[in-house]
Amino acid sequence: MRIGMTLNHSGGLEERVAFADYERAGLQILFVPEAYSFDAVSLLGFIAARTERLELASGILQLYTRTPSLTAMTAAGLDYVSGGRFTLGIGASGPQVIEGFHGVPYTAPLGHTRELVEICRQVWRRERVQYQGRYYQVPLPEGQGTGLGKPLKLINHPVRADIPIVIASIGPKNVELTAEIGNGWQPLFYVPERAADVWGDALAAGKAKRAPELGELDVVPQIPVAIGEDLPALRDAIRPLLALYVGGMGARGKNFYNDLARRYGFEDAAKTVQDLYLDGKKDEAAAALPDALIDGVGLLGPDGLIKERLAALAESGVTTLNMTPLRADPAAMVHQIARIVELADGL
Repeated sequence: MRIGMTLNHSGGLEERVAFADYERAGLQILFVPEAYSFDAVSLLGFIAARTERLELASGILQLYTRTPSLTAMTAAGLDYVSGGRFTLGIGASGPQVIEGFHGVPYTAPLGHTRELVEICRQVWRRERVQYQGRYYQVPLPEGQGTGLGKPLKLINHPVRADIPIVIASIGPKNVELTAEIGNGWQPLFYVPERAADVWGDALAAGKAKRAPELGELDVVPQIPVAIGEDLPALRDAIRPLLALYVGGMGARGKNFYNDLARRYGFEDAAKTVQDLYLDGKKDEAAAALPDALIDGVGLLGPDGLIKERLAALAESGVTTLNMTPLRADPAAMVHQIARIVELADGL
Protein backbone atom coordinates (compact mmCIF):
# COMPACT_ATOMS: atom_id res chain seq x y z
CA MET A 1 0.00 0.00 0.00
CA ARG A 2 1.40 3.38 -1.02
CA ILE A 3 1.29 5.96 1.79
CA GLY A 4 0.04 9.43 0.91
CA MET A 5 -1.33 12.47 2.70
CA THR A 6 -3.52 15.49 1.98
CA LEU A 7 -2.42 18.89 3.22
CA ASN A 8 -4.75 21.00 5.32
CA HIS A 9 -5.99 23.62 2.86
CA SER A 10 -6.84 26.17 5.55
CA GLY A 11 -3.43 26.44 7.18
CA GLY A 12 -0.76 28.97 6.39
CA LEU A 13 2.25 28.08 4.28
CA GLU A 14 4.55 28.58 7.26
CA GLU A 15 2.82 25.58 8.89
CA ARG A 16 3.43 23.33 5.91
CA VAL A 17 7.07 23.72 4.95
CA ALA A 18 8.44 20.43 6.33
CA PHE A 19 7.98 18.67 3.02
CA ALA A 20 11.49 17.20 2.93
CA ASP A 21 10.87 15.84 6.43
CA TYR A 22 7.68 14.18 5.19
CA GLU A 23 9.68 12.62 2.38
CA ARG A 24 12.34 11.32 4.78
CA ALA A 25 9.64 9.90 7.06
CA GLY A 26 8.48 7.65 4.20
CA LEU A 27 5.59 9.59 2.69
CA GLN A 28 5.27 8.59 -0.97
CA ILE A 29 2.67 10.98 -2.40
CA LEU A 30 1.35 14.35 -1.21
CA PHE A 31 -2.06 15.68 -2.29
CA VAL A 32 -2.60 19.44 -2.36
CA PRO A 33 -6.26 20.56 -2.21
CA GLU A 34 -7.71 23.73 -3.62
CA ALA A 35 -11.38 24.15 -2.60
CA TYR A 36 -11.75 27.94 -2.24
CA SER A 37 -8.41 28.54 -0.51
CA PHE A 38 -5.12 29.44 -2.21
CA ASP A 39 -4.73 27.75 -5.56
CA ALA A 40 -3.10 24.31 -5.47
CA VAL A 41 -0.74 24.90 -8.40
CA SER A 42 1.45 27.49 -6.71
CA LEU A 43 2.05 25.28 -3.70
CA LEU A 44 2.66 22.18 -5.84
CA GLY A 45 5.44 24.00 -7.67
CA PHE A 46 6.87 25.16 -4.35
CA ILE A 47 6.91 21.60 -2.99
CA ALA A 48 8.40 20.18 -6.19
CA ALA A 49 11.41 22.47 -5.73
CA ARG A 50 11.97 21.29 -2.15
CA THR A 51 11.65 17.52 -2.58
CA GLU A 52 13.36 14.87 -4.66
CA ARG A 53 11.34 11.64 -4.59
CA LEU A 54 7.96 12.62 -3.19
CA GLU A 55 5.15 12.20 -5.72
CA LEU A 56 2.77 15.14 -5.94
CA ALA A 57 -0.91 15.34 -6.79
CA SER A 58 -3.62 17.92 -7.01
CA GLY A 59 -6.34 16.91 -4.65
CA ILE A 60 -8.38 18.22 -6.45
CA LEU A 61 -8.48 20.69 -9.31
CA GLN A 62 -12.16 21.41 -9.94
CA LEU A 63 -13.55 20.59 -13.38
CA TYR A 64 -15.33 23.86 -14.06
CA THR A 65 -12.70 26.39 -13.03
CA ARG A 66 -10.18 25.85 -15.82
CA THR A 67 -10.55 24.99 -19.48
CA PRO A 68 -9.52 21.43 -20.32
CA SER A 69 -6.52 22.69 -22.29
CA LEU A 70 -5.35 24.83 -19.37
CA THR A 71 -5.79 21.88 -17.02
CA ALA A 72 -3.63 19.80 -19.35
CA MET A 73 -1.00 22.55 -19.67
CA THR A 74 -0.89 22.94 -15.88
CA ALA A 75 -0.47 19.21 -15.33
CA ALA A 76 2.28 19.02 -17.96
CA GLY A 77 4.06 21.98 -16.36
CA LEU A 78 3.90 20.47 -12.88
CA ASP A 79 5.10 17.12 -14.22
CA TYR A 80 8.03 18.95 -15.83
CA VAL A 81 9.14 20.94 -12.77
CA SER A 82 8.82 17.83 -10.58
CA GLY A 83 10.71 15.55 -12.96
CA GLY A 84 7.75 13.31 -13.74
CA ARG A 85 6.31 13.10 -10.21
CA PHE A 86 2.88 14.68 -10.75
CA THR A 87 -0.60 13.13 -10.72
CA LEU A 88 -3.59 15.14 -11.91
CA GLY A 89 -6.37 14.85 -9.35
CA ILE A 90 -9.68 16.21 -10.61
CA GLY A 91 -13.26 16.31 -9.43
CA ALA A 92 -16.54 18.11 -9.79
CA SER A 93 -16.57 19.64 -6.29
CA GLY A 94 -20.13 20.83 -5.55
CA PRO A 95 -22.64 23.54 -6.43
CA GLN A 96 -21.88 25.63 -3.34
CA VAL A 97 -18.28 26.16 -4.39
CA ILE A 98 -18.63 26.11 -8.18
CA GLU A 99 -21.64 28.40 -8.39
CA GLY A 100 -21.17 30.29 -5.12
CA PHE A 101 -17.46 31.10 -5.38
CA HIS A 102 -16.65 30.76 -9.08
CA GLY A 103 -19.97 31.84 -10.55
CA VAL A 104 -20.03 28.95 -13.02
CA PRO A 105 -23.05 26.64 -13.51
CA TYR A 106 -22.66 23.22 -11.90
CA THR A 107 -24.00 21.07 -14.71
CA ALA A 108 -23.42 17.59 -16.12
CA PRO A 109 -20.42 16.53 -14.02
CA LEU A 110 -20.12 13.18 -15.80
CA GLY A 111 -20.05 14.71 -19.26
CA HIS A 112 -17.58 17.41 -18.23
CA THR A 113 -15.32 14.80 -16.61
CA ARG A 114 -15.18 12.52 -19.66
CA GLU A 115 -14.54 15.35 -22.12
CA LEU A 116 -11.90 17.02 -19.95
CA VAL A 117 -9.99 13.74 -19.56
CA GLU A 118 -10.09 13.07 -23.31
CA ILE A 119 -8.84 16.58 -24.14
CA CYS A 120 -6.05 16.40 -21.54
CA ARG A 121 -4.73 13.17 -23.00
CA GLN A 122 -4.88 14.66 -26.49
CA VAL A 123 -2.82 17.65 -25.33
CA TRP A 124 -0.21 15.45 -23.62
CA ARG A 125 0.21 13.38 -26.80
CA ARG A 126 1.01 16.67 -28.55
CA GLU A 127 -1.79 16.22 -31.04
CA ARG A 128 -3.42 19.25 -32.58
CA VAL A 129 -6.36 19.70 -30.25
CA GLN A 130 -9.55 19.09 -32.15
CA TYR A 131 -12.53 18.18 -30.02
CA GLN A 132 -16.21 18.71 -30.70
CA GLY A 133 -17.98 17.45 -27.64
CA ARG A 134 -21.24 18.39 -26.03
CA TYR A 135 -19.61 20.62 -23.42
CA TYR A 136 -16.29 21.59 -24.97
CA GLN A 137 -15.56 22.55 -28.58
CA VAL A 138 -11.91 23.14 -29.50
CA PRO A 139 -11.37 25.12 -31.66
CA LEU A 140 -14.65 27.01 -31.42
CA PRO A 141 -16.99 25.93 -34.22
CA GLU A 142 -17.93 28.12 -37.13
CA GLY A 143 -20.29 30.88 -36.10
CA GLN A 144 -18.80 31.31 -32.63
CA GLY A 145 -16.09 33.75 -31.69
CA THR A 146 -14.02 35.54 -34.32
CA GLY A 147 -13.64 32.52 -36.59
CA LEU A 148 -9.84 32.85 -36.35
CA GLY A 149 -9.22 29.87 -34.07
CA LYS A 150 -7.24 26.96 -35.47
CA PRO A 151 -6.11 23.60 -34.09
CA LEU A 152 -2.88 23.92 -32.08
CA LYS A 153 -0.66 21.46 -30.27
CA LEU A 154 1.32 21.94 -27.10
CA ILE A 155 4.60 23.73 -27.83
CA ASN A 156 6.63 21.89 -25.20
CA HIS A 157 7.33 18.18 -25.10
CA PRO A 158 5.82 16.82 -21.86
CA VAL A 159 7.92 14.63 -19.61
CA ARG A 160 5.16 12.02 -19.95
CA ALA A 161 2.35 11.65 -22.45
CA ASP A 162 0.36 9.61 -19.93
CA ILE A 163 0.24 11.68 -16.74
CA PRO A 164 -1.90 9.72 -14.25
CA ILE A 165 -5.40 11.06 -13.62
CA VAL A 166 -7.12 10.39 -10.30
CA ILE A 167 -10.83 11.25 -10.19
CA ALA A 168 -12.64 12.09 -6.96
CA SER A 169 -16.10 10.53 -7.02
CA ILE A 170 -18.65 8.91 -4.72
CA GLY A 171 -21.90 8.76 -6.72
CA PRO A 172 -22.57 5.45 -8.52
CA LYS A 173 -22.53 6.85 -12.07
CA ASN A 174 -19.46 8.98 -11.38
CA VAL A 175 -17.64 6.01 -9.83
CA GLU A 176 -18.52 3.89 -12.86
CA LEU A 177 -17.06 6.56 -15.14
CA THR A 178 -13.95 6.81 -12.96
CA ALA A 179 -13.37 3.06 -13.17
CA GLU A 180 -13.72 3.28 -16.95
CA ILE A 181 -11.42 6.22 -17.76
CA GLY A 182 -9.34 7.12 -14.69
CA ASN A 183 -5.94 5.90 -13.56
CA GLY A 184 -7.12 6.23 -9.98
CA TRP A 185 -10.24 6.69 -7.88
CA GLN A 186 -10.38 8.97 -4.84
CA PRO A 187 -13.45 8.45 -2.63
CA LEU A 188 -13.99 10.47 0.54
CA PHE A 189 -15.34 8.87 3.75
CA TYR A 190 -14.55 5.31 2.69
CA VAL A 191 -15.71 2.45 4.94
CA PRO A 192 -13.78 -0.65 3.81
CA GLU A 193 -16.28 -3.17 5.17
CA ARG A 194 -19.14 -1.55 3.23
CA ALA A 195 -17.34 -0.29 0.14
CA ALA A 196 -18.20 -3.31 -2.00
CA ASP A 197 -21.90 -3.02 -1.14
CA VAL A 198 -21.97 0.70 -1.96
CA TRP A 199 -19.66 0.85 -4.98
CA GLY A 200 -19.01 -2.74 -6.11
CA ASP A 201 -21.52 -2.76 -8.99
CA ALA A 202 -20.41 0.66 -10.25
CA LEU A 203 -16.74 -0.31 -10.18
CA ALA A 204 -17.43 -3.57 -11.99
CA ALA A 205 -19.47 -1.83 -14.68
CA GLY A 206 -16.76 0.74 -15.26
CA LYS A 207 -13.92 -1.77 -15.31
CA ALA A 208 -15.80 -3.83 -17.93
CA LYS A 209 -15.38 -0.86 -20.32
CA ARG A 210 -11.85 0.03 -19.21
CA ALA A 211 -9.06 0.21 -21.81
CA PRO A 212 -6.33 -2.38 -21.06
CA GLU A 213 -3.57 0.21 -21.43
CA LEU A 214 -4.86 2.03 -18.35
CA GLY A 215 -3.79 -0.87 -16.14
CA GLU A 216 -5.28 -1.53 -12.73
CA LEU A 217 -7.32 1.17 -11.03
CA ASP A 218 -5.45 2.82 -8.15
CA VAL A 219 -7.89 3.06 -5.20
CA VAL A 220 -6.99 6.17 -3.20
CA PRO A 221 -9.47 6.86 -0.37
CA GLN A 222 -8.99 9.97 1.74
CA ILE A 223 -8.94 8.78 5.37
CA PRO A 224 -8.82 10.91 8.55
CA VAL A 225 -5.94 9.63 10.71
CA ALA A 226 -4.95 10.10 14.35
CA ILE A 227 -2.86 7.73 16.47
CA GLY A 228 -3.39 7.63 20.24
CA GLU A 229 -4.75 5.71 23.20
CA ASP A 230 -7.80 7.90 23.90
CA LEU A 231 -10.21 6.70 21.22
CA PRO A 232 -13.20 8.78 22.41
CA ALA A 233 -11.09 11.94 22.22
CA LEU A 234 -9.89 11.02 18.74
CA ARG A 235 -13.48 10.45 17.66
CA ASP A 236 -14.35 13.89 18.99
CA ALA A 237 -11.52 15.37 16.92
CA ILE A 238 -13.04 14.06 13.70
CA ARG A 239 -16.66 14.93 14.54
CA PRO A 240 -16.63 18.58 13.33
CA LEU A 241 -15.17 17.59 9.94
CA LEU A 242 -17.59 14.74 9.39
CA ALA A 243 -20.55 16.81 10.60
CA LEU A 244 -19.62 19.58 8.15
CA TYR A 245 -19.77 17.19 5.21
CA VAL A 246 -22.72 15.02 6.26
CA GLY A 247 -24.71 17.94 7.65
CA GLY A 248 -23.68 21.10 5.87
CA MET A 249 -21.94 20.38 2.59
CA GLY A 250 -24.79 21.21 0.26
CA ALA A 251 -28.51 21.81 0.59
CA ARG A 252 -31.01 19.60 2.39
CA GLY A 253 -32.04 17.87 -0.82
CA LYS A 254 -28.60 17.78 -2.46
CA ASN A 255 -25.73 16.65 -0.25
CA PHE A 256 -23.56 13.90 -1.75
CA TYR A 257 -21.98 13.02 1.60
CA ASN A 258 -25.30 12.80 3.41
CA ASP A 259 -26.44 10.45 0.65
CA LEU A 260 -23.30 8.36 1.19
CA ALA A 261 -23.93 8.06 4.94
CA ARG A 262 -27.44 6.85 4.14
CA ARG A 263 -26.07 4.28 1.68
CA TYR A 264 -23.77 3.02 4.43
CA GLY A 265 -26.89 2.28 6.48
CA PHE A 266 -26.99 5.35 8.73
CA GLU A 267 -30.23 6.83 7.37
CA ASP A 268 -31.67 8.11 10.66
CA ALA A 269 -28.36 9.54 11.85
CA ALA A 270 -27.73 11.24 8.50
CA LYS A 271 -31.10 12.98 8.69
CA THR A 272 -30.59 14.04 12.29
CA VAL A 273 -27.10 15.39 11.66
CA GLN A 274 -28.24 17.36 8.63
CA ASP A 275 -31.30 18.81 10.39
CA LEU A 276 -29.22 19.94 13.36
CA TYR A 277 -26.40 21.34 11.24
CA LEU A 278 -28.67 23.32 8.93
CA ASP A 279 -30.48 24.69 11.99
CA GLY A 280 -27.15 26.12 13.16
CA LYS A 281 -26.64 23.52 15.91
CA LYS A 282 -23.21 22.37 14.75
CA ASP A 283 -22.04 20.97 18.09
CA GLU A 284 -25.21 18.95 18.47
CA ALA A 285 -24.85 17.69 14.90
CA ALA A 286 -21.31 16.52 15.60
CA ALA A 287 -22.41 14.79 18.80
CA ALA A 288 -25.16 12.95 16.89
CA LEU A 289 -22.71 11.15 14.62
CA PRO A 290 -22.63 7.41 15.45
CA ASP A 291 -19.32 6.01 16.70
CA ALA A 292 -19.67 3.21 14.13
CA LEU A 293 -19.63 5.70 11.26
CA ILE A 294 -16.66 7.60 12.70
CA ASP A 295 -14.68 4.40 13.28
CA GLY A 296 -15.57 3.18 9.80
CA VAL A 297 -14.35 6.22 7.89
CA GLY A 298 -11.38 6.99 10.16
CA LEU A 299 -8.03 5.46 11.03
CA LEU A 300 -8.10 6.20 14.73
CA GLY A 301 -6.74 4.71 17.93
CA PRO A 302 -3.69 2.89 19.28
CA ASP A 303 -1.17 1.02 17.14
CA GLY A 304 -2.97 -2.32 17.29
CA LEU A 305 -6.28 -0.91 16.13
CA ILE A 306 -4.59 1.16 13.42
CA LYS A 307 -2.89 -1.96 12.08
CA GLU A 308 -6.21 -3.83 11.99
CA ARG A 309 -7.86 -0.97 10.10
CA LEU A 310 -4.97 -0.76 7.64
CA ALA A 311 -5.37 -4.48 6.95
CA ALA A 312 -9.11 -3.97 6.37
CA LEU A 313 -8.38 -1.16 3.90
CA ALA A 314 -5.90 -3.35 2.02
CA GLU A 315 -8.34 -6.27 2.00
CA SER A 316 -11.04 -4.05 0.48
CA GLY A 317 -8.76 -3.15 -2.45
CA VAL A 318 -7.12 0.10 -1.31
CA THR A 319 -3.77 0.59 -3.05
CA THR A 320 -2.91 4.12 -1.88
CA LEU A 321 -3.77 5.48 1.56
CA ASN A 322 -4.45 9.23 1.39
CA MET A 323 -4.24 10.34 5.02
CA THR A 324 -5.86 13.48 6.39
CA PRO A 325 -4.03 14.00 9.70
CA LEU A 326 -6.15 15.44 12.49
CA ARG A 327 -3.08 17.02 14.09
CA ALA A 328 -1.70 19.92 12.08
CA ASP A 329 1.64 20.42 13.87
CA PRO A 330 4.39 19.55 11.34
CA ALA A 331 6.49 17.63 13.89
CA ALA A 332 3.47 15.57 14.93
CA MET A 333 2.68 14.85 11.28
CA VAL A 334 6.24 13.66 10.61
CA HIS A 335 5.99 11.26 13.54
CA GLN A 336 2.55 10.10 12.44
CA ILE A 337 3.69 9.50 8.86
CA ALA A 338 6.63 7.40 10.05
CA ARG A 339 4.37 5.37 12.35
CA ILE A 340 1.77 4.69 9.65
CA VAL A 341 4.53 3.67 7.22
CA GLU A 342 5.84 1.19 9.79
CA LEU A 343 2.39 -0.20 10.63
CA ALA A 344 1.49 -0.57 6.94
CA ASP A 345 4.69 -2.40 6.09
CA GLY A 346 3.86 -5.53 4.10
CA LEU A 347 0.30 -4.55 3.20
